[in-house]
Amino acid sequence: MTSAVPSDSQPALAPEKQRVLLVTGLSGAGKTTALQVLEDLGWEIIDNFPIRLLRGLVSKPGNQQAPLAIGIDSRTRGFVPQKIITLIDDLAARDNLAVSTLFIDCSSGELERRYNETRRRHPMAHERPLQEGIRAERELLEPMRSWADRVLDTSDMSSNDLQQHVRELFASDLAKPMMITVSSFGFARGMPPLSDLVFDMRFLDNPHWVPGLREQTGLDQAVGEHIMGDPAFSESFGKISDLLVTLLPLYEAQGKSYVHIAFGCTGGRHRSVFTAEQMAQGLRSSGFSPTVRHRNLDTRTTDEIEGMTR
Repeated sequence: MTSAVPSDSQPALAPEKQRVLLVTGLSGAGKTTALQVLEDLGWEIIDNFPIRLLRGLVSKPGNQQAPLAIGIDSRTRGFVPQKIITLIDDLAARDNLAVSTLFIDCSSGELERRYNETRRRHPMAHERPLQEGIRAERELLEPMRSWADRVLDTSDMSSNDLQQHVRELFASDLAKPMMITVSSFGFARGMPPLSDLVFDMRFLDNPHWVPGLREQTGLDQAVGEHIMGDPAFSESFGKISDLLVTLLPLYEAQGKSYVHIAFGCTGGRHRSVFTAEQMAQGLRSSGFSPTVRHRNLDTRTTDEIEGMTR
């Protein structure tokens, strides 16, 4: 006789999956820095762990453990990319694991600069020139780069930039609202590498060429009044604002934890600064909480940088 199931019984909740992140990439690209940030975020960190022991490292079903980040690279014992890919794919198929991969990349020229600056020996250079060691490692790791869930290029990042980006990608507080950064920058000094949306404000009249405004910035009232006096500002600003107010909730609904909105002008001191400040204020009025950063606000401005156009 089959016993009756109590009417108030509830199905058992599925155990929470353990997060496992494989961190790999080119030597000198920033793997160690990324692992250090993950450790600060509460991850358990293991670097250069023998590949053959990886299966036994992760938790068994039902065990609750902190998220685990495993660093491997060309120095790791048993490092054979295709075997690692097969192993990680097998682990990802387990019901109790949430496995992802992060590949940290960097341009060869920047890697050469970093190694020459620190005078460290590249692990694959041996008796060969540095350039050959970098090239050999890039060829070895290409299958893993193509396979990785996320590729992070650190060519244009400082150590602080990399740390901030890793925090934004892997902060564990899922209830935390999407982080929004509104920034200004100067095209003359390069594009911001981590921006999601970039708006070029160089169509506005340039205060650099207005007597009395050159040494001021977009934070000064006179510069702001000059920019708002340009007939092109009001309409374009309104359309950009409407676009952002539409897009940001959609990004958040898709689970995006960080959005960087960048406004650029030639030198990064006038038009972009003012627009970024005004846009941040407008977003706050719409219920968002952006952070504002001005990359080139304190850099020197010259006629050569601004160009001979008004």
